[in-house]
Amino acid sequence: MKAHDGMYIDGAWRPAASGETIGVVNPVDEQVIDRVPAGTAADIDTAVRAARAALPGWAATSPAERAARLGALRDVLAARKDEIAETVTAELGSPLAFSQAVHASVPIAVAGSYAELAATHAFEEKVGNSTVYQEPIGVVGAITPWNYPLHQIVAKVAPALAAGCTVVLKPAEDTPLTAQLFAEAVDEAGIPAGVFNLVTGLGPVAGQALAEHPGVDLVSFTGSTAVGRQIGATAGAAIKKVALELGGKSANVILPSADLAKAVNVGVANVMSNSGQTCSAWTRMLVHRDQYDEAVQLAATAAAKYGDRIGPVVNAKQRARVRSYIEKGVEEGARLVAGGPEHPSPQGYFIAPTVFADVTPDMTIAQEEIFGPVLSVLRYDDEDDAARIANGTVYGLAGAVWAGDEAEAVAFARRLETGQVDINGGRFNPRAPFGGYKQSGVGRELGAHGLSEYLQTKSLQF
Repeated sequence: MKAHDGMYIDGAWRPAASGETIGVVNPVDEQVIDRVPAGTAADIDTAVRAARAALPGWAATSPAERAARLGALRDVLAARKDEIAETVTAELGSPLAFSQAVHASVPIAVAGSYAELAATHAFEEKVGNSTVYQEPIGVVGAITPWNYPLHQIVAKVAPALAAGCTVVLKPAEDTPLTAQLFAEAVDEAGIPAGVFNLVTGLGPVAGQALAEHPGVDLVSFTGSTAVGRQIGATAGAAIKKVALELGGKSANVILPSADLAKAVNVGVANVMSNSGQTCSAWTRMLVHRDQYDEAVQLAATAAAKYGDRIGPVVNAKQRARVRSYIEKGVEEGARLVAGGPEHPSPQGYFIAPTVFADVTPDMTIAQEEIFGPVLSVLRYDDEDDAARIANGTVYGLAGAVWAGDEAEAVAFARRLETGQVDINGGRFNPRAPFGGYKQSGVGRELGAHGLSEYLQTKSLQF
């Protein structure tokens, strides 16, 4: 059996117990490019049992051995970087250059960071007359989204393996081929059978079964706040730990002293990358009233330059969702200065890069996560007003602050109720914690903070 014909459970490839499959559609031309097994609760149960059986052996391995296996995994991913990028492009629709630069490269860096952390993390420490141990929490149920298919997998699986946990992964049904490539890489890296298991299937079927399974000790989920709320309730009823990375409605605050053109252009690029399908995208641009008109013109010009350079959104349902938000923005009185709801292409799930001006904080497009290439430009009167608007949603995942002086930007960033803030275009750091305040989630991913999500603490008193 070819890898893409099966699920990876206990070190072997197998079909779904039901024998049913799910079609994988290319968002560019709307054609079915492959089929994967439609896993059910029976497959989840088999995978969880395999992970449970493998747990004692993997948990007992030394941190150095786990580091070596993660280093080998990083090397396999690096060797297959081009194949990964091509696969992401085929099932997500991301332009190949972006797939190579982000979708393939970032997970390699993250895997490498956890290979290093596994080797250096203090899993044991002395505290007075006690010895404190950090031990693996157990079997992890990882449920990942489609927008960054490999990054989201690595951001969960790598720290779980570094901690000594075993994993059952249920990837998004829109992008399962990348997950299968990852399973092949796990196998090639020599990670023992049962330590990592892959079940493809629908979220309400396989995903729900994984979240509910009594053999799972922690559920790590990335996706919408609505689904995260359901998973949190399910896990809470079982007194089971959860890690939730959920939605966002991030603010890009441009203070008057900033380089306006640079801040606007980088802000537009941030929203348009990955076709706007980024939970941490800065979809609300806040500009001082004296610079507002200039900023709107700059944003409209920048968005128009993208044209057909961005890829489609992932599927027809997502396209309809984004279009409905654009139509809602017009209905509520926002002014379209770029893009709009019309289909920019006769084929594929494309959305025109869209910018709204005259957006007020109470409008739907300023409050709800759109998950498409849509930017709202809002005006503020002073810094207190800017902070009020920036913090005025149920989300708190990410954001950005621009100022002529770094200390000024930092001072304002400290006022934001959000988990991560880029200062004057700060670069991605694979070791920095990522996660949200408020309804943007529970817990953190990446770096030592991400590793700690998969560990539990034991103290011995002497």
